[in-house]
Amino acid sequence: MSRARCESLIHDTAVVHPTARIAADVIVGPYAVIGAEVEIESGCRIGAHVVLEGMTRIGENTRVFPFASLGQEPQDKKYADETTRLEIGKNNTIREYVSINRGTVQDQGVTRIGDDNWIMAYVHIAHDCRIGSHTVLANNVTLAGHVRIDDYVTLGGATLIHQYCHIGAHAFAAYGARINKSVPPFVTVCEGRARPRGLNSEGLKRRGFSERRIECLKQAYRLLYRSGLTLEQAIARLQPMAESSEDVGRMLDFLQHCSRSIVR
Repeated sequence: MSRARCESLIHDTAVVHPTARIAADVIVGPYAVIGAEVEIESGCRIGAHVVLEGMTRIGENTRVFPFASLGQEPQDKKYADETTRLEIGKNNTIREYVSINRGTVQDQGVTRIGDDNWIMAYVHIAHDCRIGSHTVLANNVTLAGHVRIDDYVTLGGATLIHQYCHIGAHAFAAYGARINKSVPPFVTVCEGRARPRGLNSEGLKRRGFSERRIECLKQAYRLLYRSGLTLEQAIARLQPMAESSEDVGRMLDFLQHCSRSIVR
C-alpha cells in the first residue's frame, strides 16, 4: 500500500488521516473523510462526502456511494468508547446515505458484512449486526442491533427488523414488513406485521434450485405452518425429512437453535 502511488487517486479535498491504510488503486472522491484506523483494500471506490471512521476494514472491489457513513460509534447508551470494529467484505455495493455502526463489547465487538451484498440507499445497519453474502437490502431497510441476516436474503424497501432477530438463508420480506420475530430459511413474510406467506419459490428458482428441492421445502413449509402442529411437533416431523434433504436440514437446524420465537 504505497502512499505515494495512491495520492493521485485521492481527491484534493478529501481528508485522509496519515495512518489510514489505503490500497494504491483505491479512488477517493471529493470531501470524503477517512479516519486513522480505516483500512481499504484494492479496487474500492469511495464516493464524495463519504465518512469512514473507527476501526473499519473494507474489502476488495467494494463501492461506497456519496454521503454514506460507515464505522461510527454505535447508537447504544452502554457504549463507553471501547475499541470495536466494522468489517466489510469484498464486492459490496453500498449506496447513498447508508449508515453502518461498529459493534459493542456487550456482543462480539464487531459489526460484520459479508461479500457481494447490494445495500441500497438510506439503509441503516446498527451495532453488532451480522450480514451474510449475496443479500439485497432495498431502500430504507432498518436493522436494529444484534440482527443476523444469512446468505441470499432479500429485504423489501422500508423493512424494519427488531433487535436480536435472525433471518434465515434465502428468506424474503415484502416491502414495509415489520419483523419482530425470527424468519426461518426459505420463507416469505408479508408487508406490515410480518407473517408467513409461503415459500420463496421464485427466488429459489432464480438461484438454480431444482423442482425436487423446492417440493421438499414446500412439504416442510406445510408441516411447519399449515398442519396445525405445535413447533415442537413440527420439528419432530421434520427430522426424518432432513435425513434426505440438506435444505430441510438447514431449516431444521435453524428452528432448533433459534434464540427468539419465529414468525408463525
